Amino acid sequence: QGTRDHAPAQAALRERLLSSVVSCFKRHGAAAIDTPVLELREMLVGKYGEGAKLIYELQDQGGELLALRYDLTVPFARYLAMNKITKMKRYHVAKVYRRDNPATTRGRYREFYQCDFDIAGQFDPMIPDAECLKIVHEILSDLQLGDFVIKVNDRRILNGVFAVCGVPDSQFIPACCTVDKLDKMPWEEVRSEMVGEKGLSPEAADRIGEYVQLHGGLDLIEQLLQDPKLSQNKEAKEGLGDMKLLFEYLTLFGITGKISFDLSLARGLDYYTGVIFEAVLLQQENEHVEEPLSVGSVAGGGRYDGLVGMFDAKGRKVPCVGVSIGIERIFSILEQRLEASGEKFRTTETQVLVATPQKNLLAARMKLISELWDAGIKAEMLYKKDPKLLKQLQYCEDTGIPLAAIVGEQELADGVVKLRDVATRKEVRM
Repeated sequence: QGTRDHAPAQAALRERLLSSVVSCFKRHGAAAIDTPVLELREMLVGKYGEGAKLIYELQDQGGELLALRYDLTVPFARYLAMNKITKMKRYHVAKVYRRDNPATTRGRYREFYQCDFDIAGQFDPMIPDAECLKIVHEILSDLQLGDFVIKVNDRRILNGVFAVCGVPDSQFIPACCTVDKLDKMPWEEVRSEMVGEKGLSPEAADRIGEYVQLHGGLDLIEQLLQDPKLSQNKEAKEGLGDMKLLFEYLTLFGITGKISFDLSLARGLDYYTGVIFEAVLLQQENEHVEEPLSVGSVAGGGRYDGLVGMFDAKGRKVPCVGVSIGIERIFSILEQRLEASGEKFRTTETQVLVATPQKNLLAARMKLISELWDAGIKAEMLYKKDPKLLKQLQYCEDTGIPLAAIVGEQELADGVVKLRDVATRKEVRM
């Protein structure tokens, strides 16, 4: 179906992963918001470039045209406009829907979670943008997924490149969508699509090729600022000036070692207006797996200063920048890594099993477990009146419960509980 069920171990792994990402968002002062799964169809069309064909469209009984949300960014912009909010730092973790051909081995599904962090408001240039990149760096470092690079570009630089290469304005977005395929296709195929399908002249395509195959850091930005053609283009000059400022801030955050200014990065969404970025894993640590998992991009985002204005009756703009963490793709990597290691993954957080060694002690177990629950301690007991002690301890080993609180006839008489460390088998009376 292109959607999936999750066994307890998978669900627990996903929950731990989401918890790690959300704790990073909270550390940066973001507040949680939620928006409906259903949006008016007109709210979503025209915002996603070639991705628009993947929107799930619906019709309700009244004939109103609806759609399942495609991402969390457009609903956020609509929310800001409807509520006349001009400043907000938010995160949102929720499911989105794509009428796509699923590729489960690459973590691509029709229904999947997105984890978004966004900063909305009028601020000094590149400060919020730098924080979004810092968040991506923090999350990917914390999750220890292996080596990664965060590619950065700016739509204004791309537009400038297209302009000086002789691409008409009407062809900018189709050209963008094609350039964005450079991470999956060689330049020859991208060039062929530009000329054959998008209608660009071979000369324009060749000139674009000279730029979009460049990548580097501050040195490349300085080089392009001196470029005789680009330096004459207003949009490109603005974009390069902001990119230089961004790299200065990223240097202060100490993360430029993982950042690459990459002119091939285009991100095909129509709503981006400035800085764009995408995080890519460079290698997978799956030596034990015959076919290493190939997942591509694991995070992406950018600046979308015009999107809120599209939903405002008076066209009032609220500048925004945000990032989306590709949680399904990261989950696929961690899941395969866990399988390869053969490691047992705890499906519950139970701290203690309340156990009894003799018969007719169900009442003692129930009284003790009730006290533990009331005290906020995560506890379980077996649902049998007279379970064998060995069975109860085996359950602890199978599920990874670290402690067993044993209460037998002698313990009841002495007013104590025997606490057993399941791994070491050491016991203390308390």
